[in-house]
Amino acid sequence: MAETKEESLIKAWELIKKGNTSSFYAALGNLSLVILKGITASLSGSGAMFAEAMHTGADTINQIFVFIGSILAERKPTPRFPTGFGRLINVFCMGAVIIVTIMAYETLLEGIHLIQHPASIDSLGLIIFSLGTSMVIDGFVLSKAMREIARETRSEAKGLVLIPVALKNVNRASPATRLVFYEDLVATFGAILALGAILVTRFTPIKTLDGFAAIIIGLLMGGVAYRVGYDNMVGLIGVSAPKEIEDKVCQIILSDPDTTDINKMRILQEGRFYHVESYIELRPGLTLATADSIKSRIRDQLLAYEDITDVTLGIIEDTGVKDWPPKDPPSDKEKS
Repeated sequence: MAETKEESLIKAWELIKKGNTSSFYAALGNLSLVILKGITASLSGSGAMFAEAMHTGADTINQIFVFIGSILAERKPTPRFPTGFGRLINVFCMGAVIIVTIMAYETLLEGIHLIQHPASIDSLGLIIFSLGTSMVIDGFVLSKAMREIARETRSEAKGLVLIPVALKNVNRASPATRLVFYEDLVATFGAILALGAILVTRFTPIKTLDGFAAIIIGLLMGGVAYRVGYDNMVGLIGVSAPKEIEDKVCQIILSDPDTTDINKMRILQEGRFYHVESYIELRPGLTLATADSIKSRIRDQLLAYEDITDVTLGIIEDTGVKDWPPKDPPSDKEKS
């Protein structure tokens, strides 16, 4: 039976609500900031202000891309795409990396030009208002991204504790959240750097500092592009799950009273979700029907874990040899 228009709209809305909230708030905040910074840069003639406008423009486009990608990545698996759409967010993030790289290059060129041909800075009040607003908005979005990292990695943290928790667990967060975190971390620091450079350029004889600040901001943008690009390239190739997830899966499997060992296991990360493939050893003497029932029970327990979306289990009788955890391969010294 075909879906009605109302049912399709409800499903679409439910999918949108699953999109990455950090990228959504970041896109809204940066959209207003890019207009303000663009006007300020054109009126003041500041290279650091131009760099900030370019950076914010890149962030806005990126985060719109990433929000759309995070929505599409939440689609359920289909017969044609049985492992789901988790890696789709990596594709959108790679597109965002290209945009950041281009704008970083343009920012570097502007900084070099201003070092060679320093320009006077006007509209100081507007610059302070613009960069002050940027610090507040980017700081708010950064705090949202840190809370999102804590939520996605099941970390109990609040207040100032969020900062070390976010820095420690950022690699386990979704690609969209990682991109927002890195970008707004650089954006907040860049606004502070730009304000300091503009004030020094305005009130001291050092007129080239404005251009140097633009170059530093451009290099920071390039650093974000490299880091995010590397993370998403790894995600597209296919990367194993962090040890914390592996330990959790092992705990679920081995906590079953009928499981004696894990023969083999592979956990693949798709976006922020995981696919589990494993051969598990069961106690001897079970009938095929009983063993199959145990396998289904363990599979359901694994799927109940929120971040696991696909489980493939094989069952074998206990071999009498301890296979898990696997032993590290011998070193060259041990071999000799």
